Amino acid sequence: MTPLHRPDAARRGRDRRARVLTPPPGARRIEGARPTTAVVGGGIAGLAAATALAERGAAVTLYEREPFLGGRAGGWPVDLDDGTPVTMSRGFHAFFRQYYNLRGLLRRTDPGLERLTGLPDYPLRHSGGPWDGFRRVPRTPPWSALGFVALSPSFGLRDLRRMNPVAALPLLDVRVPEVYERLDGTSAHDFLEAVRFPPAARHLAFEVFSRSFFADPRQLSAAEMVLMFHIYFLGSAEGLLFDVPCAPFPAALWEPLAGYLLRHGAEIRTSTAVETIVPAGDGGHEVATADGARRHDTVVLALDTAGLRSLVARSGRLGDGPWRERVARLRNAPPFLVTRLWLDRPVAPDRPGFLGTSGYGGLDNISVLDRYEDEAARWAARTGGCVVELHAYAVPPEASRETEQKRLIDQLHRVYPETRGAGIVDARHEWRSDCPLFPVGGYADRPTVRTPDPGVVVAGDLVRTDLPVALMERAATTGFLAANALLERWGVRGQTVWTVPDRGRGAVLRALAKWGRRSSY
Repeated sequence: MTPLHRPDAARRGRDRRARVLTPPPGARRIEGARPTTAVVGGGIAGLAAATALAERGAAVTLYEREPFLGGRAGGWPVDLDDGTPVTMSRGFHAFFRQYYNLRGLLRRTDPGLERLTGLPDYPLRHSGGPWDGFRRVPRTPPWSALGFVALSPSFGLRDLRRMNPVAALPLLDVRVPEVYERLDGTSAHDFLEAVRFPPAARHLAFEVFSRSFFADPRQLSAAEMVLMFHIYFLGSAEGLLFDVPCAPFPAALWEPLAGYLLRHGAEIRTSTAVETIVPAGDGGHEVATADGARRHDTVVLALDTAGLRSLVARSGRLGDGPWRERVARLRNAPPFLVTRLWLDRPVAPDRPGFLGTSGYGGLDNISVLDRYEDEAARWAARTGGCVVELHAYAVPPEASRETEQKRLIDQLHRVYPETRGAGIVDARHEWRSDCPLFPVGGYADRPTVRTPDPGVVVAGDLVRTDLPVALMERAATTGFLAANALLERWGVRGQTVWTVPDRGRGAVLRALAKWGRRSSY
């Protein structure tokens, strides 16, 4: 019998105030007949749910529409024009130290997280000239915020005098779900306008968080942006430095985890889209694919926004009317573009592996993959070139794709002028529009882990949960919580999860925030 993953192994961060949520007591494993679970979606949320269930003895079948696992952090093989086989993906992902549950999932096959490597800084550049970074900024709040202001060229004395400190007080004591009750009706843009942050600091320190949701700040709920600020900055002592996989996503992350699932008796069906789910008379569910239907006792819906909306619409008896209506109102964020270039010469040696940018048209960041990824490094060493990746978030839906692709490369030349004369050996442009939108006032419509059907649960970064998690960590956390909800039905103890502290750090900061709440009434 394989021992279960140690409940404390997911954390291993430096923040002593990290919060632990223990599941209800229960048996260690399922005894007797194994209940069957269909996990629909093989992204991070689905993999987390499948892992927790399979480890405890459930018979798991994982259905994934694509031929690869990992969802939006997946990868697939392509051949370059020079004949080199490489792995393409939807772009750069930062694995922050606050991602306790995602990192715990990865530790199943990489206990020391040796397939992740840390980048030395999180540099940010504005077209107006200022550069910022987080390498020298203290990690423990409130010194993190004070250190950033003191060290950042984006904050001048005149700028500080113009700010509205009362409007910024909600940042000092973020609580979930209270932050949604207070700020979900305000846009991220309007919140920042009220605070009157210096323009450059606003772009670098806040809109970077906002655009991480692939949304324009005018469309994004201020509650989501403020929660992000809490998770990464004022609420956590893990800091803003992060790790990246040192190999393409499939090799570094998902192929090892797939092997782990298979060893625990799971069945993985890639290239298999689920068409409908129909509740059965015995309490189970018929899961239909192009190959036929199969009955499962329970179902985990771990789909992206469009996939969940579409599957629920096709499955007319799933859930109840109000739940189905809320799912139907979910929306996708605007399109985004990932452009990867294989160039015939290197960028300057002092260029970082990752650079966040602002004020350069649609360009949001630049990655130099051969600085940290082994596959790209081998190609660069063999050819004398480099591999560069560009991101443009929240592209207007009506924009010309060819124009945006050209504009993105033109902005690269502005930021890294040495690339102007480089030849492009190959270029790949990936357009997607399947990230969840967290619009102003949309929190109430988002699904929770539990649904009206006790045998059906939902997981993913779109899911509403009363925990301070976001992005990939929200996906992993809700995946574990979805598994826990099913395991609780069977009397089995689920997965312990960790989060950053669920309120502001320090009595003084909380008191200031409380005073600010009173003064706003």
